[in-house]
Amino acid sequence: MTYDHCAYLGLGANLGDRAANLREAVRRLDGSGSCAVTAVSSLYASSPVGIEDQPEFMNAVIRVETALSPGDLLDLCASIENDMGRERTIRWGPRVIDIDILIYDNVACNNESLTIPHPRMMERAFVLAPLAEIAPDVELVGGISAADAAGGIDRSGVRRVQDESWSR
Repeated sequence: MTYDHCAYLGLGANLGDRAANLREAVRRLDGSGSCAVTAVSSLYASSPVGIEDQPEFMNAVIRVETALSPGDLLDLCASIENDMGRERTIRWGPRVIDIDILIYDNVACNNESLTIPHPRMMERAFVLAPLAEIAPDVELVGGISAADAAGGIDRSGVRRVQDESWSR
């Protein structure tokens, strides 16, 4: 299968074995037959956003090559989330897994089901730090590089985690 598109996905989990949940999501994406995972960031622990009375999150960013359209990639991500037991009860609430499309090629879209680039990406150190790690030169909103965006954001509450079992 040819993969004509490149996307960056943000992964997060704060329930169960967080690192194992992120590894499983990466495994499922890579094994889907329509995506190839080509880069994986380190793990980052982060304080919750929105609802603060919940467990700490574990986050990562991955790069995938895909044959899927943005909508089909969103469907694949949602299917993996559902199969892994994600329950959508409270916005910004606890979750077994969360998979967000951050960037898809140079596509910009905004409809009721999907906004690309991710609308809150530039406000979140737990997204920008791992994104800059694997794609420092990727261009973000306003023409700024991921490295420059990550360098200019408050990283309090976000720390890189050493986890040998995470590396692929």
